[in-house]
Amino acid sequence: MSLNELLCIDIGGGTQDILLWRAEQNLENAVKLVLPAPTQVAAARIRRATSQDRQVFLHGRLMGGGAVHRAVDEHLAAGLKVYATPTAAATFADDPAKVEAMGVRITDQTPEEAQAVPMGDLNLEELTQACARFEIALPSQLALAVCDHGYSPGYSNRKFRFDQWRSFLQAGGDLGRLIFDQAPPAMTRLAALTDQAPGCLLMDTAAAAAWGALQDPAVAAMAQDEGVCILNLGNMHTVAFLVQGNKVLGIYEHHTRCLDTMSLAGQVERFIHGVLDEDEVFAGHGHGVARLPQAPKGLPHAPVITGPQRRLAQGLGWQTAVPHGDVMLSGCFGLLAAARNWAGETDPLPTT
Repeated sequence: MSLNELLCIDIGGGTQDILLWRAEQNLENAVKLVLPAPTQVAAARIRRATSQDRQVFLHGRLMGGGAVHRAVDEHLAAGLKVYATPTAAATFADDPAKVEAMGVRITDQTPEEAQAVPMGDLNLEELTQACARFEIALPSQLALAVCDHGYSPGYSNRKFRFDQWRSFLQAGGDLGRLIFDQAPPAMTRLAALTDQAPGCLLMDTAAAAAWGALQDPAVAAMAQDEGVCILNLGNMHTVAFLVQGNKVLGIYEHHTRCLDTMSLAGQVERFIHGVLDEDEVFAGHGHGVARLPQAPKGLPHAPVITGPQRRLAQGLGWQTAVPHGDVMLSGCFGLLAAARNWAGETDPLPTT
């Protein structure tokens, strides 16, 4: 397969970062956008309905929670009703009974008095309209990244998500296996993306960030030498990868809001040296930690960071990855690099 153009969208909890790549164009001249994440957009619409004392009806697809979950809680606390279709309701919990226990009424019928709010992680129609005003057509091939906890009723979604990382490591930790053209079983958020964009390529946001950081030549050199710890400090999740060559040898994941600079530094240091306890991470409301037996116990280089919450590592002396001269679009550059690798393309990207 040959890739001549690609629409890369890295969909996080705070922003959606967008890259329109075409092979004949220098990467520096490609269209790049940083927009509010779809969950932030849906949350703003719900809050507007709250301010107008209107009920809301959520319809569409399962999407990332975060901001929209908080907006629904505020709406209910204001004494207003929230209705949702079964697919939209799955945004809040895998078990419909838990969603209804929140106060959300699940229904396929649109209440006449309610403000309809569309749900879904992909806003292709709006993006198409916005770009058309500048005479820009969207690339036909898509590569999309989200953070998916998976479908796990009756089982911790934190553990279920980390089980996917553990399985990836046990399969060898090959970087090329971090992108796929079909949603893995039970990964419902990724499956919802394929419903909206059939034929799209899929990644986890943390995996896309790691691939993106490796597009910085200095980081790539570390990985090919003795290895490097790449840390994505996202708005919702903090994920670290031990990378050596083209293999991931260890993964650590926590919730960013549960960390401060001191705890982050301590846990990452112990992760690198192979002495961080998984139970400690989970007890602190994180996900977990796992390593392959051949993972190094210590590295010659300081960790490399990327992601919008990089300030959490301020003062630690860690290096910031700057792929293609842009610290904000690491995920998009990772999607592009992983997609080109998936397609068997190894020639360098044209740059100025």
